[in-house]
Amino acid sequence: MADHARVVLVTGGAKGVGRGVGERFLAAGARVFVCGRETPAELPAAGGRAAEFIPADVRDVQARDALFAEILARAGRLDVLVNNAGGAPFALADKASPRFHEAIVQLNLLAPLHLAQKANALMQAQDGGGVIVFVASIGALRPSPGTAAYGAAKAGIVSLTQSLAVEWAPKVRVVAVSPGLVRTEQSHLHYGDEVGIAAVAATVPLGRLATPGDIGEACVWLASPAAAYASGTNLVLHGGGERPAFLSAAQVNKP
Repeated sequence: MADHARVVLVTGGAKGVGRGVGERFLAAGARVFVCGRETPAELPAAGGRAAEFIPADVRDVQARDALFAEILARAGRLDVLVNNAGGAPFALADKASPRFHEAIVQLNLLAPLHLAQKANALMQAQDGGGVIVFVASIGALRPSPGTAAYGAAKAGIVSLTQSLAVEWAPKVRVVAVSPGLVRTEQSHLHYGDEVGIAAVAATVPLGRLATPGDIGEACVWLASPAAAYASGTNLVLHGGGERPAFLSAAQVNKP
């Protein structure tokens, strides 16, 4: 199905990475729905069109049912689900409560799984199938101190992507994107002021943090016919990763 006819849902799509994803799909000609717990002051927009907002807490089963019913009522189908909603505040694992850890896993692993189940049921029944894109994290692939439960949940997302790609093929493709460090409106909560953000960006080989649009471009490509043979894959977008610590500590052979 051509991009101009595609119907896309981006969870948590009103801000941060999700906003960049929605804007890139709009620019590609898609009809984009975004959801969130609070009505945003401004919706993602591109090419003279804006995303459509549906209020929904993705952790709530009735809200998920209502979300998909509303999309079907308005658009009649769903071609792409971008499972983006998630996140976690800084909390050391030995200080956080069991209830806190459970909430993080629910938001970052269980809710995306349940959303994917709903999307798959729609896509299996429609011409053209569909694509499910999970937004994972570099935290799934390296230590995630201060966000241990989040990193573990995102590692679960990477594993889930591989399993669902097998179960739901060939009609539905399932892929993941794992962003590294991304500059969003909440970067100061993780890295401090502009000096701190710049210092963190300097540790990335490409010399900058990712933008939400960088992640959006990857999602658009993975969901497009150009990536028709990509399924069960995890696209890591980290600007070259992190310089190994030994390079700074070593006295010789510094690249």
